[in-house]
Amino acid sequence: MRLSIEHTTRYRFDAPVVYGLQQLRKTPKSTYNQSVTNWTTQIVGGRKEVAFEDHHHNTTELISFDPDTTELSVTSAGEVEIEDNAGVLGPHHGNAPLWLYLMTTSRTEAGSGARALIRDFNAPMDISDLHALSERIRTAIPYTLGSSEPSWSAEDAISAAKGVCQDHTHVFIACLRALSIPARYVSGYLMLNETTSQDAMHAWAEAFVEGLGWVGFDVSNGVSPDTRYVRVATGLDYSDAAPISGTRIGGANEELHVRINVVQQ
Repeated sequence: MRLSIEHTTRYRFDAPVVYGLQQLRKTPKSTYNQSVTNWTTQIVGGRKEVAFEDHHHNTTELISFDPDTTELSVTSAGEVEIEDNAGVLGPHHGNAPLWLYLMTTSRTEAGSGARALIRDFNAPMDISDLHALSERIRTAIPYTLGSSEPSWSAEDAISAAKGVCQDHTHVFIACLRALSIPARYVSGYLMLNETTSQDAMHAWAEAFVEGLGWVGFDVSNGVSPDTRYVRVATGLDYSDAAPISGTRIGGANEELHVRINVVQQ
């Protein structure tokens, strides 16, 4: 399946930005089961300073604000060809060692809530065990749009008993790392059935399964990624894979608008 994607992020400020840098992770790569046919990044109100590949194998662009600008717009767009692999990506690649994905972070630390979810699971886990854990998390934390904060940890979402895809992913990762199973966060694009327009990227997890390698699990939808999913960035948690982050001086009262369109070609 070939997907056409357009992702626009627009900042507006009441006062001029004196200085600012933004780090973008919005560009998919040709890897595993996907091939990027074309991809461009257009910037209004700033410029690209450098592009590089980080230690998680993510394409990363660093952009600066134009002096005294009050608006910055970044549009990333292109086409990606996806082959169905039932979520199985295969062996570990890249500069980051596999053991890195056993490390906990403030967002993925397993407390009493996560340990209760895995009380009758043991490593190693097979595919059916992993799907069972995904189902248990989705039942314990119903998907509730707009219910959580970006800074929430896995334990925050478990305590609140509600969350979104980012929360489901952090909880799944926390559970697996507590069982000494490597797991990583994935940020990407998902073609929805009911609409082509979205206001955020999607998130899911990947677990390292002996004999298979990396396998994807979308806890929020209860499936492994198929041809509707485009992988963009991975990391230990959301902070490593965030589509845009950075810092600035000036630019009071920020207003942010995000528009994502994903359609089948």
